[in-house]
Amino acid sequence: MNSPPPSRGFEQVPVIDVRALVDPSSTLAERQAVAEQLGAACRQSGFFYVVGHGVDEALQRRLETASRRFFALPVEEKLAIRMARGGAAWRGYFPVGGELTSGRPDRKEGLYFGTELGPEHPLVRAGTPLHGPNLFPQEPSSLREAVLDYLAALTRLGHSLMGGIALSLGLEEDHFSAGVMTDPLVLFRIFNYPPGPETAGDGQPAWGVGEHTDYGVLTLLKQDEAGGLQVKSRADGEVRWIDAPPIPGSFVCNIGDMLDRMTRGVYRSTPHRVLNRSGRDRLSLPFFFDPGWNAEIRPLEAPALRDTTTAEDAHERWDQRSVHAFQGTYGDYLLGKVGKVFPELRSEVLSNG
Repeated sequence: MNSPPPSRGFEQVPVIDVRALVDPSSTLAERQAVAEQLGAACRQSGFFYVVGHGVDEALQRRLETASRRFFALPVEEKLAIRMARGGAAWRGYFPVGGELTSGRPDRKEGLYFGTELGPEHPLVRAGTPLHGPNLFPQEPSSLREAVLDYLAALTRLGHSLMGGIALSLGLEEDHFSAGVMTDPLVLFRIFNYPPGPETAGDGQPAWGVGEHTDYGVLTLLKQDEAGGLQVKSRADGEVRWIDAPPIPGSFVCNIGDMLDRMTRGVYRSTPHRVLNRSGRDRLSLPFFFDPGWNAEIRPLEAPALRDTTTAEDAHERWDQRSVHAFQGTYGDYLLGKVGKVFPELRSEVLSNG
């Protein structure tokens, strides 16, 4: 049987116009043409820009303005909605250095949000981690509406993109929305990367966020014009870091560990990192569109994956861990990861799980 190649180098992140996926009047042939581009990007780089996505520009500006207003507040005011007050829902604010990647503090501050769920929701009643109400600040009061509107818009876009990814694998367009993503876990972050020296006190790079892969299926990132995102390209044993600069009107998308697992490594979750060299604050808004909490994650039986064996790459991965050896639900996988990001919250969140 044939295995996918062990490494795939690339020179730049491709740009894909996805309007056929979001336009209900498009033909299947038009959507299939976009799907082929998505499949090629997922195989080659695991990253791609999307344009023609239809997300309202005024909504994006409204969210960005409110986010910058929040981060400009004094730290003590921001800490009024600190994550410790979010409990098992894992929501709220953390200050610079409060989040770890590979055991090192990131140079960023941020807000954690997710699908707004009331106390009557079954998963909230069960005390399921990462489910519950959001913590919104009193000021700016506009942030709440902007975040909830944005979550709704990006959720629609996420389903459309996953329809294209399903087509790229030779599956029915609704394969994911009718399966592991029927009730997706939607998590949203707003990060502010302050300016500062490029090296930390120990002489290591002062990463805004260090090398990592995303955990779920699909990430949609809105980044401002400061730049700083880099994507890892590996070919013939040589590692290069490729810049993914901001493109006006686009989202940067990348696939996560669970799509890597479902496709046996054919679609690769690619390591990436951020270093803010702009000399000013960098605003970043990653939206994570992931499988349902209780969804069992197994390799897909897809036409495009026929005669494909698992491409095991644990030795190349940033954490030296195999996503293909994992057995269980997405919630199981996520809980194994998130406690390492905020060690001070780990005992409370995991004990409620």
